[in-house]
Amino acid sequence: MMARGNAKPEPVQEFFSIGDVCDLTALKPHVLRYWESQFKFLSPAKNRSGNRVYQRREIEMVMLVKQLLYAEKYTIEGARQKLDEFRKSGGMKPAVRAGLDTETVQMVERDLREILALLDGDTA
Repeated sequence: MMARGNAKPEPVQEFFSIGDVCDLTALKPHVLRYWESQFKFLSPAKNRSGNRVYQRREIEMVMLVKQLLYAEKYTIEGARQKLDEFRKSGGMKPAVRAGLDTETVQMVERDLREILALLDGDTA
């Protein structure tokens, strides 16, 4: 929908709760908390209430870790080593972008399968 007149664009969200991150990444909270213990760069700040608040950069890293562990079948240690290689070679940004692209394609495929199932009358 196009903005009219003096309508201002919505601000870009800077901080995300663990629930938001779970929705965005299709991961469970316990998985995110475990990954925080395994990957030192995943250390979201906590707000005054003591709840985790993730920044966009951390969500991108979660997506890259998910890509390495789930799609590329790395172990936790293997993923740590791969991330260290990316960091040392300056290849972290391209790797993050590739992980996000892969996740987007997978989400579109999931959505298309759901649409096809609805069209076929299969509600299961």
